[in-house]
Amino acid sequence: MQIAPYWKNYIDGSWCDGGAGRIAVSDPATGETLAEHALADAGDVDRAVRAARACHLSGALSAMRPIERGRLVQAMGRYLIENKDEIAQILTLEQGKPLWESHIEIDGAALYFEYYGNQASTVEGRSIPLGAGYFDWTENEPFGVSAQIIPWNYPVEMTARSLSAALATGNACVIKSPELTPLTNAWFARAAEAVGLPRGAVNVLCGLGRDAGAALAGHPHVNQIVFTGSVPTGVAIATAAAQNVVPCVLELGGKSAAIVHADADLDAFENDIRWGIYFNAGQVCSAMSRVIVHESRQAEMLERAEKIAKSLSVGPGIERTAFGANMGAMVSDGQRDRALGLVSAAQEQGARLVTGGHALNRPGAFLEPTVVAATPEMDIARTEIFGPVLTVLPFREDAEAIEIANGTDYGLVAGVFTADLDRATRAARQLRAGQVFVNEWYAGGVETPFGGFGKSGYGREKGREALWNYVQTKNVAIRLG
Repeated sequence: MQIAPYWKNYIDGSWCDGGAGRIAVSDPATGETLAEHALADAGDVDRAVRAARACHLSGALSAMRPIERGRLVQAMGRYLIENKDEIAQILTLEQGKPLWESHIEIDGAALYFEYYGNQASTVEGRSIPLGAGYFDWTENEPFGVSAQIIPWNYPVEMTARSLSAALATGNACVIKSPELTPLTNAWFARAAEAVGLPRGAVNVLCGLGRDAGAALAGHPHVNQIVFTGSVPTGVAIATAAAQNVVPCVLELGGKSAAIVHADADLDAFENDIRWGIYFNAGQVCSAMSRVIVHESRQAEMLERAEKIAKSLSVGPGIERTAFGANMGAMVSDGQRDRALGLVSAAQEQGARLVTGGHALNRPGAFLEPTVVAATPEMDIARTEIFGPVLTVLPFREDAEAIEIANGTDYGLVAGVFTADLDRATRAARQLRAGQVFVNEWYAGGVETPFGGFGKSGYGREKGREALWNYVQTKNVAIRLG
C-alpha cells in the first residue's frame, strides 16, 4: 500500500507541524523508513492542553446529555471498524506484529468505544439521607483535561482503552502517541472529526518522552494523567503530576507467572503458552513470562514449550495475513538486543537455553521464540524482558510456588492451572496481582478491571472501575426551609 510520506499532529481541530521538527518512523521488519511524523515540542503540548481546557470549560462535551455523548463514543468505534483494513496494514508496518494480530487489535479497540459509549449514561450520583430539613446528593464530574501517554506495543488498543472512557465521562483529551509507533493514532483524530466531536475534545501529538511527555505530565492545566509503560518513566510522570496534585492511572511493568500444578491439563496449557508469551512477540505487559511448574511435570513442560516455540514461523508481519502459528518482528533492534542480552546473561548465571535465543539471520528486529530453564534467584526470573522469552521454573510445594510467583517487585497478573478448584481459589487469594487467571491465560475482557499491585502501578483500566478514574465526586448539601 502507498503510505503518506509525512504525518501531522492534530491540535484544536487542525492538522499541524511540530515545533521540534520531524521524526522518522521505521518498519521493524526491514529497518527501512516508512514515513516521517511531526514532532511536538513543549509549545505544541501547551497549545493542545489549552485547546482541551477551552473545550471543557465551554461545556461543549461535558454539558452534553450523557446518552448523546455515548452515541458519539460508540460511533468512533464504528469508524475504526470501517477503516480496519487500512489501519491494520499501517499498524503492522510500524509495529511489526502479524497482520491478523493487527486486525484483532483494532477489533479490541472498537470494543472499548462500544462498551464505554454504552456506560456513559450510567455514571450516576446518589442521594444521602441526612434527616428532616436537608437534601443531600452527589454528582460525578469529569476532571477536565485528561493527558494520555500511550505505549508503542498496542498503540491503537491502548489509546482506545483510555480515550473511550475519558470521552464517555465528559473529559477533553490530549494524547501523546508513542514515537516508535505514532502513525495509527491519526485515526482517532479522524474519528473525532467524522462523528462530530467538538473541537479540542481530542488532540493527538507525537513527541519524545523527555520533551513532549515531560511537558504534558507537568502541565499546570492537565487535570488527570493516564500512562502505560516502564516503571522508571511511570515514577517520573507520577513525580511531575504530584507537583500539581494531579491524579494518575499507571499501568507499568510485569513479570507475570503461571503456576502449573501436577494435575493441570498440559494439552490445554500449550495454547496458553502460545498466547501467553508469543502473541505480539511477547511485547505485552501482562505476558505469561514465567511458568512455575511442579517438579514432577517440569521435563514434560519444557518439551511442550519447546515444541510450541519451534512451531512458530517468524518473519515480516505484513506477509502473515492468516491467523495461525506465526510471529512478527519486535518493535526495534534495540528491544530485540535487550532481550538477547538478558538471555545471554541468564546462561552465564547457569540457566539452560532450551530453544531459541538468537536473532534471525536476516534484516529486521526478529528474535526466535525462546524457552529458558532457570531457577528463582536468577535475574531472568525477576526482570521484565518484554519479548518472546519464556522462563520455566520448578517448585515442590504449593507455598513455594506462591513465594516464587510473588517474589518480584511487580504484581500485574498471575495464573493458576489445576483441576482442584479449592487449590486455585486459595492461590488466587494469596497471589499478589491485580488480576488472576484460572485455567486460561487472558481470561476476562473489556468488562473486567485490569491493573497492578506493587511496581506494576495503580488505578484500574477496563470494566466499570475504570470510569471512576475520569470523574471526581462533588457533594451538594441543602438545608431546606
